[in-house]
Amino acid sequence: MVEEHIKHTFDLNAVRQDFPLLARKMNGKPLVFLDSAASSQKPSVVIDAIAQYYKYEHANVHRGVYAISAAATDAFEASREAAKDFLNAGSAREVIFTKGTTEGINLVAAGFERAMLKQGDEVLISVMEHHSNIVPWQIACEQTGATLKAIPINDDGDLILDDLDHLINDRTRIVAIVHISNTLGTINPVKEIISKAHEKGVPVLLDGAQAAPHMKIDVQALDVDFYACSGHKMYGPTGIGLLYGKEAWLNKLPPYQGGGEMIKEVTLEKTVFNELPFKFEAGTPNIAGVIGLHKAIDYITALPWDEVHAHEQALLDHATELLGQIDGIQYIGKAKNKASVLSFVVDGVHPHDLGTLLDQQGIAVRTGHHCTEPLMRRFGIPGTVRASFSFYNTHEEVEKLYNATSKAVKMLL
Repeated sequence: MVEEHIKHTFDLNAVRQDFPLLARKMNGKPLVFLDSAASSQKPSVVIDAIAQYYKYEHANVHRGVYAISAAATDAFEASREAAKDFLNAGSAREVIFTKGTTEGINLVAAGFERAMLKQGDEVLISVMEHHSNIVPWQIACEQTGATLKAIPINDDGDLILDDLDHLINDRTRIVAIVHISNTLGTINPVKEIISKAHEKGVPVLLDGAQAAPHMKIDVQALDVDFYACSGHKMYGPTGIGLLYGKEAWLNKLPPYQGGGEMIKEVTLEKTVFNELPFKFEAGTPNIAGVIGLHKAIDYITALPWDEVHAHEQALLDHATELLGQIDGIQYIGKAKNKASVLSFVVDGVHPHDLGTLLDQQGIAVRTGHHCTEPLMRRFGIPGTVRASFSFYNTHEEVEKLYNATSKAVKMLL
């Protein structure tokens, strides 16, 4: 029953061999890694590229006239071009390298705080947002006197959009919404939300941290104004991310940080800022991370995405069916359109206790509130157990999750 679900050319065994950590053991058991929503594993090509850079190619970028620096700059900017293609941005000027989704959202929120928001204005998010798409906007609203509002959700974990025409009004300055919920797996109807917002002249930021690893992103087709995602969730290094912004909007925002690279000219009286994208990239960047991200983008874009999506969906369906047989289990997030995230609670069992027993059986899952405390309050729970699947997971691992969970629940009740 291990891989009979998959009848296509996607070579799962070959893919798994690309990820060294998947071969290790945890607590004496073969590792079953089901926490890719927190951070995905890295293929050898990414790890090797980072090591190669630090061993033989390290130099700062954009500053040196010597050969190694020029080569590092070329590699750095080649990664930006790859990111542009990955997101289908209109220009490489619209692609900003950040530390990750969190910094990308903070960059936009800080820019709106300084240049766009005033008392009486409104920012619209949703109840299912990650803290990274709540806290920066709270700070911006507190500093300016603006008001933070949220789109509610129903019991299945879908956004309730009935009042969207009223929630987006002449006081709304930006809508910031998660593309795919990290806790629920809900794939939000972002194109509809963007269209509604644009009808009223309101820009939209999408938190794409969970979407970028699981679907093709086309910022031009979405017509989104800002899109943020993280390298470490899309099989690349930690500490590197992407912020896409429409050029017109990026030109309106003030710089996020000051320092080297983001300037054209500095006198003691005045600074002339650099052109895009360098206006938002102060200081020495994460060069190794950018180079590693390029390899990650190359790796995932070479995959047969229709087959990858079908495989991940089959894993989710299989897990949902199997774990549903466990007495007392409740799924948190039952949207019809969802990605490969399965959050659940078991009556009478604390998620941390269950996660600890799964760990002892070699199963790595995430437990807690998943940086979505307002969402947990909406469902009246302290947290969930979350199993998140990637294309490198197997149906055998789904069955191990089921067996280990069944065993753990019996021990705890």
